[in-house]
Amino acid sequence: MTGGSTGGSTGGSTGESTPAQSALLAGFDDIPFHRYLGLELMERRDGYARLRLTRTADTPTGIGGSVNGGVIATMIDMATIPAVFTGMKAGALPAGTADLHVTYLRQAKGAWLDAEAVVLKRGRQLCTVEVSVTDDTGELCARGRVLYALRAG
Repeated sequence: MTGGSTGGSTGGSTGESTPAQSALLAGFDDIPFHRYLGLELMERRDGYARLRLTRTADTPTGIGGSVNGGVIATMIDMATIPAVFTGMKAGALPAGTADLHVTYLRQAKGAWLDAEAVVLKRGRQLCTVEVSVTDDTGELCARGRVLYALRAG
């Protein structure tokens, strides 16, 4: 991965991340599973995150050489985390993905894919997040909706 991108072009989080959340976001690109998939946190700010998956010979493929649908679902799930963590209210703790829906719109065949996550609503127990996955030409390949659970600290 190209280093130092976790702060994003916006200068990092404007939210109230805990030290543990900040550490996770700072080391996001170095998580072994993320490295295996080729995921890199490109940008994050309050309620928003953008991940990039750079395809390699090891990227799991699907029909016609496109990126495997499970990888796209994982991108949607992983993009949710920094979007929720940057801007999380004081006292709230992450509890994990409660629900994830994916609509595949076309095969994802580009050299890279971006997943842009936007928090639509922050509740006391759930955050609703919408994620769009586009290829390197800007074509929308998939859209996801995630409910991310929170618990009181």
